[in-house]
Amino acid sequence: MATAKQQKPTVNLVFTNHVFQALDEAVAAMNPSSVHVLVDVNTKAFVLPLLQAESKAVADAKVIEIKAGEMFKNLDSLTYIWKQLGDGNANRRSLLINLGGGVVTDMGAFAAATFKRGIAFINVPTTLLCAVDACVGGKTGINFNGLKNEVGVFRDADLAIVSTLFFNTLTSQELLSGYAEMLKHALIYSPELTKKMLAYDVTNYNPDSLLHLLEESVAVKQKFVDADREDHGARRALNLGHTAGHAFESLALKRKSPLPHGYAVAFGMVVSLVVSRMKFGFPSDVLNTYVGYVSRHYGAFEISCNDYPQLLAYMHHDKKNDSGDTINCTLLRAIGDVAVNTSVTDDEMTAALDIYRDLLHLP
Repeated sequence: MATAKQQKPTVNLVFTNHVFQALDEAVAAMNPSSVHVLVDVNTKAFVLPLLQAESKAVADAKVIEIKAGEMFKNLDSLTYIWKQLGDGNANRRSLLINLGGGVVTDMGAFAAATFKRGIAFINVPTTLLCAVDACVGGKTGINFNGLKNEVGVFRDADLAIVSTLFFNTLTSQELLSGYAEMLKHALIYSPELTKKMLAYDVTNYNPDSLLHLLEESVAVKQKFVDADREDHGARRALNLGHTAGHAFESLALKRKSPLPHGYAVAFGMVVSLVVSRMKFGFPSDVLNTYVGYVSRHYGAFEISCNDYPQLLAYMHHDKKNDSGDTINCTLLRAIGDVAVNTSVTDDEMTAALDIYRDLLHLP
């Protein structure tokens, strides 16, 4: 089982399906000068009305609406949020509530962290991916110059309210996207949690059982975050699958056919486990079990050998890469036995991409 040194938690987390009550109690305790709610077009239509009807804090708040999707996680959207905060007379004692998925919480947190040199913010994730990943850990930012999360700062939310209340608005694809991050947490933590996660049908979830599973999964992430807030050592365990996964996402954006982040991580973990097998002898039976799960639930991200130069370039540009000569990867010796900051050569990664294509039956 992987371990991480415990420190004081960096963010206040509440796991509850009584979101309206938790939010109003938190806002009352913070007593901000004004409240602003950031939503995208989807959460404005499907989630905001529920909160406005049940939460006094949200009902009285000024709403900032942005376009939905990873392609709008950019400087233009960030500038718009800043302008709306300014036009809405936000000051240093104002509060921003980020209501949405990872794009909303990443950008909203970045906007809050930089507006007036920092205002308070609360994350209320409405997607499984955001609940387990983006809303926790203090990483904020936007995509820039064709690269994912290229510009940002570390800043923890004053509060994150995690629930399954809004997941009935999600498609099976969106649920599976979030679940990939939960699978990652299991793989870096323990065989027991991995077995439990692989046996759970997230597309046919029970709200209470999924909330409990979410709490277990987020606890894994929080242990690594608390041990290494700025991502120099132990926290890099959380990057499993992300070096190749971010490259897949960047390639998909270049193709103008965005790939859901969780799907990219699921495919990226196939690559990571293949490299782990090559370098550390990661068990082949576990690799094959995971590949089978991905194939059944996620399909495959199609690449050919013609894509390799671009994918390798993306991996070398990855913000976690400390050397221009090799690719920095998080790998596994076994489930729960993590090898961070592992150097992988272009030849090794090319071989892994070949095996990825073979395992997922790509031409």
